[in-house]
Amino acid sequence: MIKRKKDKFSLLLMEMAKILDETAEYFVNYKVTNLTTLKEFADTLKEYETKGDNQVHIIIKELNQAFITPIEREDILQLTNSLDDVLDGIENFSAQMEIYSITSSDEHIDKFSSNIRECTKEILITMDLLSNNRLKDIREHAIKIKEHEHNCDNLFRKSLKNLFAKETNPIKVIQYKEIYETLEEIADSCQSVANNLETIIMKNA
Repeated sequence: MIKRKKDKFSLLLMEMAKILDETAEYFVNYKVTNLTTLKEFADTLKEYETKGDNQVHIIIKELNQAFITPIEREDILQLTNSLDDVLDGIENFSAQMEIYSITSSDEHIDKFSSNIRECTKEILITMDLLSNNRLKDIREHAIKIKEHEHNCDNLFRKSLKNLFAKETNPIKVIQYKEIYETLEEIADSCQSVANNLETIIMKNA
């Protein structure tokens, strides 16, 4: 059988997903131990975020120039923006950590990070399925992304409850509350990717 050539936009979205996967891998595995490594952590994630922004610009340029697209332009754009939102959230988290000079993680941040990492793995799988026109196979992975996001919802409530119960320094309360909120927003952005994928499935499968 002749293998169908992958369309331009599938390849561009796949590249975006790879950037996100590399970013999340670094985000989870890099160990911050002091202010120097914290700055390196933040600077590197900013570089990944910039790389993602450049990919978004390429996709938008191609959308503007394309006469026909494999799926609706609006769906490609929304999917691109939701992937970019995940990248932006990860970079925002690292910037907050640097601003507040927080050089160590805690169990809640670690659990958030683990769930977000699992989301990005599933996102990479879905982009590969999309590029191979296996739309019906995407659904199970979209569901897994939503399960990880649900875990983060529960974790967010637990982390705040623990923070307010144990932290006596009001500045630390403000800082960590903002950090937990950012992590929860990253998970929400991952869910938006899943929602956009389900819309594409509904329209095209």
